[in-house]
This record gives sequence, C-alpha cells and structure tokens, in this order.
Amino acid sequence: MREKESMKKITAIQAQRKDPNRVNIYLDGEFAFGLARITAAWLQVGQTLDEAKIAQLLEEDAHERALRQALLYLSYRPRSEAEIRQNLRKHAIPEAVIEDTLDKLRQERFADDSQFARAWVENRAAFRPRARRLLALELRQKGLTDEVIHSALQGVDDEALAYEAASKTVRRLRVQERSVFRKKLSDFLVRRGFSYSVVTAVVERLCQEIYPEGELHSMDNEETS
Repeated sequence: MREKESMKKITAIQAQRKDPNRVNIYLDGEFAFGLARITAAWLQVGQTLDEAKIAQLLEEDAHERALRQALLYLSYRPRSEAEIRQNLRKHAIPEAVIEDTLDKLRQERFADDSQFARAWVENRAAFRPRARRLLALELRQKGLTDEVIHSALQGVDDEALAYEAASKTVRRLRVQERSVFRKKLSDFLVRRGFSYSVVTAVVERLCQEIYPEGELHSMDNEETS
C-alpha cells in the first residue's frame, strides 16, 4: 500500500511559454516541477514515477540547467572559472552541480584559466595596453591564481606596452607644444600604470620620433624667449 501511495502519475506535459526548451510536468493533476526538454524526452502522460525517479529527474535537470546557463554566459566572451562559478551561484545552482559543470567545461576546453589569462593579456596589448601590475590586478580580480597570472605575464615588456599605448594616443597630442605634449603623454601613461622610468624613456623616444631635431630646438627657443 505504501509503495502505491508513493507513486505519482504524469497527467500532463506542457511546454513553458517563456522558455520553449523547458516543459512543465503535472503529477496527479497538479503542477509538480519544470524540466529541460532533453531531460523529459522519455516521459509520457500516464507514466508513473516514484520519489527516487523524481529526485533523479530533478538532479539531471539541475545539471542541464547549469550547463546551459554556463554556455550562455560564455557566449558573450571568455570567462574565468571564478566568474562562471559566481554566475551559476547567482542562478541558485547547488555547489555540487556547479563543480560538476566546471569539470565538464574543462574537459571541453570551455573553461581554462591559463588560456583565459593569456587571451586577456593579448587582448589588452592589442587594444588597451597597460602596465604589467595593472594586468596582474585585473587578472586577480577575475579570480585567477598567482601562478596562472605569473605564467600569463611572462615575457611581457612594460616599455614595449607603454610605447604601444602611447603610439595609439599620440596623434591627438601632436598639435600641442612640446612641454604640453610631454605632460599629457606622461599623465596618460601614468594612468595606465607605468613606472616613472618607463614613462620617461617612452616619452623621450616619441618626442624624438615626432618632432625633428630642428623643430625641438626651435620650440626650446620659443619657450625660453
């Protein structure tokens, strides 16, 4: 008798209006829970479920929901494992399911902190160059370990990054007087986290490249006249 009482009959399976990839399961005439279509694919109206099977379905659904959410989150841009974990927590995914999901993502190379860190550094170097210390801070904020950060920053040259950053902004400063040019370019590089010695070397190099030597002498005379 107790075994029969624990069994519940599926009386309806209805697609959810807001998410066509999920269905609502009704047991004994009442809404019971929602499932991903792939999890509910083998269910049929009239089928009976015991408590163990219901628990199994809900667990499978939690894993499917977590994986879908993680892949959606990754579709916008690469993420660190810490970012993925935080996002899944926001969606009330159980911790055990989160860890299983991260394992799957690692196996498929969707989650790889070392690769993420290298890509972050390369992207910054190409579009918004900044000092190694700021890059390290950004990566640390992404939840990466010191070991991963150190590996990603190997071979990164602050002076080369500073020159690249300065070269991208130098055109709009070229119309300024040399003293103003130096000041604005120096301030710009300091905001990007570069040290005094690096800033000084790069600003001097760009001054020599942009202003002919004669022009520099002429400007010096104007400034002292």
